[in-house]
Amino acid sequence: MLIKSSLIALASATALLTLPGCAVVRDQSSVGQYVDDTTITTQIKARMVENKQVDAGAISVETLNGTVLLSGFAKSAEEKAMAHKIAHGVNGVKSVRNEIAIRAK
Repeated sequence: MLIKSSLIALASATALLTLPGCAVVRDQSSVGQYVDDTTITTQIKARMVENKQVDAGAISVETLNGTVLLSGFAKSAEEKAMAHKIAHGVNGVKSVRNEIAIRAK
């Protein structure tokens, strides 16, 4: 009986220590949401690469719960605006925070 109780206690302790590790990222609701955010980020980056007006290598894209954060550097206000437009046009995007800085010439 003592061995059985010890095994149950050990299993419970292991579950309590392991299960919080299943959370993908703090404030991330689920693995499914993480996959959705990763898909959004990938689609935005792919569209930026295809677009000749945006330097995809100079702009960082991060997505959390459908909110996209754009950061990095643009050569002009037009490039910054195009990056925002591209991000906002991707399915699943709830909002875009455009913190791209424009480089002085």
